[in-house]
Amino acid sequence: MNLFPVAFPKMRGAVCVAAILSAGTAAADVTAAEVWADWQKDLAVYGSNGLSVGAETMQGDTLKVSDIVLKVDDENADITITMGDLKFVENGDGTVNIQMAASYPVDIAVNDDATIKMTVTQSGLTLRVSGSPEEMVYNVSADQYGIAVSEIIADGEKVDANFRMISNDVSGSYTSKADELRTVDFDFAAASVDVLFDVVSPDTSGEYATFSGKIAGLSSEGSSSIPIGEAANDPEMLFKNGFGFDIRYAYQSGSYLFDVNADSEQISGTARTGAGSLNATMNETQISYDTSVTDMNVAIEGDSIPFPIEVSLAEYGIGFDMPLAKTDEPADFGLRLNLTDLAVNDMIWMLADPAGALPHDPATLLIDLSGKAKLFFDLLDPAQTAAIDMMDVPGELNAVTLNNLSLKLGGAELTGLGDFTFDNTDLETFDGMPRPAGEVTMNLKGGNALIDSLVQMGLIPEDQAMMGRMMMGMFARSVGDDELSSKIEVNDQGHVIANGQRIQ
Repeated sequence: MNLFPVAFPKMRGAVCVAAILSAGTAAADVTAAEVWADWQKDLAVYGSNGLSVGAETMQGDTLKVSDIVLKVDDENADITITMGDLKFVENGDGTVNIQMAASYPVDIAVNDDATIKMTVTQSGLTLRVSGSPEEMVYNVSADQYGIAVSEIIADGEKVDANFRMISNDVSGSYTSKADELRTVDFDFAAASVDVLFDVVSPDTSGEYATFSGKIAGLSSEGSSSIPIGEAANDPEMLFKNGFGFDIRYAYQSGSYLFDVNADSEQISGTARTGAGSLNATMNETQISYDTSVTDMNVAIEGDSIPFPIEVSLAEYGIGFDMPLAKTDEPADFGLRLNLTDLAVNDMIWMLADPAGALPHDPATLLIDLSGKAKLFFDLLDPAQTAAIDMMDVPGELNAVTLNNLSLKLGGAELTGLGDFTFDNTDLETFDGMPRPAGEVTMNLKGGNALIDSLVQMGLIPEDQAMMGRMMMGMFARSVGDDELSSKIEVNDQGHVIANGQRIQ
């Protein structure tokens, strides 16, 4: 079974595992035969040869399906999942329990170059199905659910490797229904997830790589849609045929360590984080991605590193969203970057600033852009690829808003806000670029002090520093002690105005 129901494009194996166990609470009845039929609908995406079954036997309230084997073949790998026997037990209250083996093998052959033998384990598993034949609800819990690599053969040689990922105290539910698409709504939680990777080089004595980690308080929820039957067999048309997902992950903390010895050099380190999250949406018409991590601390040392490296961040985040399909009206897009309180240890500062000319305060970079744009094509439609390639740009920019710009570094702080629209009928005023109209306001504190420090450090020659001060004087006005402000406007006639004075 799969407790991670997320599908990815061009990865039929991932879709396979997501489809095997799609599955909440609903008031209706299901039978053992109906639940097994629902599973077979999921697996129909792999064609009639993908699933093989030894026998189906109904005795009393139990349907036993023997010798289940699922094969998934594509251009990258051949996957064989030998699930063994399944029992679908009717509970007498309109629900069905599914009993599975405590473990089963998964064999992967990668392009005839390597074979990987894996084992799926599940202890204390309870899987109960309710709902109706049209909309089945799977409730799952397990003491542990894990995946382990038992053997890797590469180029005919056995690799001394160990990989394990174990989820502890697992619970969740998911609702599965099929119409033209298989749709899954899911939620999942694990008290913790343990990861271990350990490999020894088969060619060079003493070379190895080790990684281990623990994630606490993991949870996820979301939905996905998966094409059924022949519609799933063309990876290039997967999104056009309805594939899509909307997922949200979160965790409370994470801790990791690694140790690598390769090419006669050893490097090791640790990483710790506080709470983090990831939100992702993708379908035929749009894509959106946001990730955030708090309290990140990384420490690295090694033979080729002259001193330990320590880096910390109060918060890290990156995000973007944009349309993927042709838009008749301007559609929203955005870009976000968050590096809050980036700090390094004094040994790193000593390399860049041995005299201590700069304040060693943590640095921050925040960027938040949004806007509107049109697309002339469906970017995920293979039939439109040739037309897209013939265009310089596949759309037009209509508006951009600088919601936030904040840069703190070396004792200086730059902030900004702005808003522009673009006239795509005027490509002459700004030499082929749509004519903008709007304004941006920038404020700089501590800029001259930072330039003085950079001159003192020898990073900027005095004549270049003077030119920089002159440029700031041309485009900015003083509003306080070592504080400058600049307002740049572009009016409807295409005139560029800096602080009330026309410069173009």
